[in-house]
Amino acid sequence: MDIYILLKVTWWVLLGVLLIGLAVMVGMDMGVGAALRYFGRTDGERRAVINMIAPHWDGNQVWFILGGGAVFAAWPTIYATAFSGLYVVMLVLLWSMIVRPLGFEYRGKMTSDRWRGAWDWMLFVSGAVPMIVFGAAIGNMLEGVPFHFTWNMVSYYTGSFISLFNPFAVLCGVMSLALALYQGSAMVMNRGTGVIRERAIRLLTLSGLVALALFTICGVWVAMMHGYEITAGGDPAGPALPLNKVVETSAGAWLNNFIAHPLLWLVPALVYLAVLAGIASARAGRSLFAWWAGALAWACTIITVGIAMFPFMMPSSSEPSQSLTVWDASSSQGTLAWMLAFTLVFVPIICIYTSWAFWVMRGKVTPESIAHDEHAY
Repeated sequence: MDIYILLKVTWWVLLGVLLIGLAVMVGMDMGVGAALRYFGRTDGERRAVINMIAPHWDGNQVWFILGGGAVFAAWPTIYATAFSGLYVVMLVLLWSMIVRPLGFEYRGKMTSDRWRGAWDWMLFVSGAVPMIVFGAAIGNMLEGVPFHFTWNMVSYYTGSFISLFNPFAVLCGVMSLALALYQGSAMVMNRGTGVIRERAIRLLTLSGLVALALFTICGVWVAMMHGYEITAGGDPAGPALPLNKVVETSAGAWLNNFIAHPLLWLVPALVYLAVLAGIASARAGRSLFAWWAGALAWACTIITVGIAMFPFMMPSSSEPSQSLTVWDASSSQGTLAWMLAFTLVFVPIICIYTSWAFWVMRGKVTPESIAHDEHAY
C-alpha cells in the first residue's frame, strides 16, 4: 500500500480514537454536570457530586483540545470548511463551555442558596449543550452539510443555524446526551454512597435504555436516508483537492460498507450488548464494569458512524461531488508522518497520567467528608 494512503487511513483511525476519548472522558464530566440537580437534592449532596469529578474534569478537556488540533493539522480543509461555515455553532459550544470552569470556581464563593443555585444551572447548561451539539454535529455529517467550493477552493456555507438542528440531528444530539448521562451516572455510582448512589443507578438505567431506543431509531433513519458514494475519481493517493471526483447519492448508501463486509454488523450490535450489560452490572452493584461498558458503547457508536461514512468525512448536500473525504482533505504526507511520530509519544503519556490520576484520587466522596474541607469545591 502507498505510504500516503496508509497515513491517511491511520489518521482517520486516530481521529476516531480522539473522538472516542472526548466522548467518554469529557462526556462523563458533562453527564455529571447535566444531572447535578438530580443527583444532589441538597447543597451538601451537590458539593459531593461536584467533587467526584473535580480532580479530573479540567484534565479531561485535553481530549477536546486534541480532537480540534488533530482536525486542524491532519485535515485542514475540513477544519477550515467546518469552522467557517459552522461558526455560530462553534460560538454556542464555546460560550457553553466557558461557563463550566466559572461554575466550578465561583459556586462556593458565597453561601447564598440563590447564588449557588444559579451556578448549578450554569453547570447544567455547560454539560447538556456541548453533548447535544456533539451529537447533532455527527447527525449533520450523515445528512450532509450545505457547502460548496469555488474554482479557487473558497468554501461557502449555504445553510442556516436553525437548519443544523433538524429532527435527525436533534435525535442524535439527545442520544449523545443520554450516553453522557449514562457515563456520568456510572462515575457517580462508583464514587457516591447512599441515596446519591441509588439515584445514579436509576438514571444510568433510564439513560441507557433511552440511548438504545434512539440508536435504533437513528439506525433505521440512516438506512432510509440518501447516503453518498464515489462513482468516479477520488484517487486515494491524490492531493487535497476535492474537485476531481463524482459523487452520487442514493437511499441506503450509508449501509454499503456493512453490506460489503457483513462482519462489520458486529460493531453496532456491540452497542446494544454493552449498554444492556452495563445496566445489568450497575443494578448488581458493579459500577466499574458499568463504566467500561458505557465506554465501549460510546466507542462502538462512533465506530459505527465512521464505518458507514468511510471514506467520506464531511459530505456536501448542495454539491455532493465536492464532499470532503479521507482521500482528498488531508495534509501532506510529511505533515501526517511527523504528526504520527509525536502522537505515538504523547497520547500514551496522556493515557498514563490520566490513569494515574484516577487511581490516586479514587475512593468515595460523601457530603460529610467535604463539609469542612477547605480544598473542596
